[in-house]
Amino acid sequence: MSQALPPLGIQRVKVVALAVADIDRANRFYREKLGLEPAFEGEEQVGWWLGQVILMLKPDWAAPTEFPNPRVTLATDHAPATQAALEARGIPIANAVQAYGDFYVGSFLDSEGNKLWFCSPVGAT
Repeated sequence: MSQALPPLGIQRVKVVALAVADIDRANRFYREKLGLEPAFEGEEQVGWWLGQVILMLKPDWAAPTEFPNPRVTLATDHAPATQAALEARGIPIANAVQAYGDFYVGSFLDSEGNKLWFCSPVGAT
């Protein structure tokens, strides 16, 4: 009889991040052309709201390519517990959970080598 695996605690997609060549031009586009509302974490604008998902623009990434690879971040109940549950399933952890500001952030690889990120507030249990 196999042992039950711990829950992953995945809630929803929280962030999709895109590489941009010119951050000012990209911000004008999303603000003026699309009319999106800015998304903040604390006092810092981190992107633009797409419903309940944050669209994050990353100028420090490689320039956009013909085959884009956006960053997807999943909100979880508690990122350290999610990492332990992923490891229990034999899923490779690409970036171990670390605290970044007010959030725990980590990533894992899917079966095709795509990196999926996950996070939770530091105070979450």
